[in-house]
Amino acid sequence: MEIPPELNKISAILRADKRELKSVIDRLASLTGKTDVLQKITAENDDLMINRLFSIGVPRESSAKEVYEALISKIEADDYQIFKALDEPNFRNSAACEHVGDIAKKIVNPPSGYFLKLSKAEEFLAKEPPQQILKCLGYDSVRTMLAHEDIFEIMSALRVVEGSDWLNEVFFKQYESLSPDDFEEREIKVKALSERWSKESARFVVKKKHNISHLKELGVVFVMPALLGISGELLRMFALMLHYLYEVPFYSDLFRLLHQDEKNFSRNFVSLLRGDVCEHLPEAKPGHSAWLVVQRYLAKDDENDWRLFFPHVNPEAIHWAKAERNLAQIGMRLNGFARDLLFWDNLGWVGDYFKDETGAPLLVSFNLVDTVMSLVKQKEMSKYLYHHQEALWNKLFAEYMGEAELERYCRDNLLKGYFEL
Repeated sequence: MEIPPELNKISAILRADKRELKSVIDRLASLTGKTDVLQKITAENDDLMINRLFSIGVPRESSAKEVYEALISKIEADDYQIFKALDEPNFRNSAACEHVGDIAKKIVNPPSGYFLKLSKAEEFLAKEPPQQILKCLGYDSVRTMLAHEDIFEIMSALRVVEGSDWLNEVFFKQYESLSPDDFEEREIKVKALSERWSKESARFVVKKKHNISHLKELGVVFVMPALLGISGELLRMFALMLHYLYEVPFYSDLFRLLHQDEKNFSRNFVSLLRGDVCEHLPEAKPGHSAWLVVQRYLAKDDENDWRLFFPHVNPEAIHWAKAERNLAQIGMRLNGFARDLLFWDNLGWVGDYFKDETGAPLLVSFNLVDTVMSLVKQKEMSKYLYHHQEALWNKLFAEYMGEAELERYCRDNLLKGYFEL
């Protein structure tokens, strides 16, 4: 079996078996009639990479270390511009965090969603009182607390204050009783937690390496008033907030679809919140190929998980691509440095091999999130490649089937965990 050089390169980046990947590519080509996709992807990758390297004054023949350090410097420069454009805000301040959230929401303009009724959330809190939160706020009962506190802040604070064992084994167990009647149409909310959670927020940020999270079931994206104090944080903060403002509506649409199987509504709903992924190797009919739908970044737990090498699509990478596309709008809204932030547009799937100090090829990701995470993790070069690799799997599928079909296949097959072509 002859393996074209483009397939050799892409399979190496994806860490996929080249013969299995060729079989998948042949199937896609037969379905679509497109025979030059691999050449198109590698040529576009080279064009984008050379263009961006030129813009930051780095020759193509530079070493991996030089390219990596130039990307880090670009992150730091853009991050500083955002900091200055926002009048050097104190992001340990709740009002400053709220301002960032307002900008992000205006840019994305997310639709209303299908979320858990607030009365149901209050009922769950009453049945399983969050003892650490009650203690922090000085209340002796949930009823008293809810009479004086914002339900979105309390539900968000659960993720920050209460232990994961209690959350997963006690509080979230209540979700197994949910029915479609427990949901309603409501606007997505962006919420900044108040400074009274600063200690708990600081611990969360040190552990998770970011100060933003979300509750898919409640339709809220929340910001904690705490930072690590590392360059690149504000840029990633904007990008992550944009990402969540795309992810929450994506899951809201899935919650609506669960109505079609009311008997299994709660089971399927909990599965979506858990981020369940297919556990078995899917088999396709003769002449067909199987694709997984992987709704979380498996490499965070195990960078050698077999599902990372199997053909798959990833909705997370779709949300990141949309966030990167909209990032430049922040520059336009703040002080006109949109051109600088446009640097990161359409780079999520881009990367290539450059020589290390010994002359050996080393893969460098041009992905914004990988680059920021390398910076946040004290510049551990080449440790973060998985956002790039996941985006490249999506790029491969979308070049054959189209971006709209990529998103449709993700949405329609997420619960099943795979599909056939």
